[in-house]
Amino acid sequence: MVIMETYKKESAFMKHHTQLHQDHLTNLTPEIKSFLNKTRAELKGTKKRQFMARVVSLMGKGGQRKALKELGWNRDTIRKGMKEMQSGIVCVDNFAGRGRKLSEEKFPTLLDDIKDIMEPICQTDPTFKSTQLYSPLTAKEVHNRLIEFKGYPSDDIPSVVTINRKMNKLGYQLKKVAKCRPKKNSRDK
Repeated sequence: MVIMETYKKESAFMKHHTQLHQDHLTNLTPEIKSFLNKTRAELKGTKKRQFMARVVSLMGKGGQRKALKELGWNRDTIRKGMKEMQSGIVCVDNFAGRGRKLSEEKFPTLLDDIKDIMEPICQTDPTFKSTQLYSPLTAKEVHNRLIEFKGYPSDDIPSVVTINRKMNKLGYQLKKVAKCRPKKNSRDK
């Protein structure tokens, strides 16, 4: 719904572009600034860049600087929109490529090394009510053993919190294994 209203606003703005073009948008009143920034805020990705490029092209020579100074628009985004308009080729945003990479990508053998450290020490529930593996090793101890025995650099190894998450992901829980005790005989009381 918002996008449809935005397109209506944009088309209304473009219908009146002849009058605005004559003035080259030299006099940006607070109302025009507000209108342009609200319209820009409602658009996303390619549509936003194309809108910005159209407005800047209507501003004429020095429009990018004026848009930066008076509207607070990023000149790199304006340039990208101008290139998209001139070439007709739309740039695809790579949102999935952003963010921090997983520790497994940086250290491909991390999970296997954690398993190698945990396997000899871990135990199953003595009552066999679950398949969860329990270990007396803390994440800090696993962290230290990765440095000491597996040769990870101490300044570049994942944090203790990250190692704890990886241990949980692999199915290891930090918990003392309770010993099986015989049931109490209630007759003895």
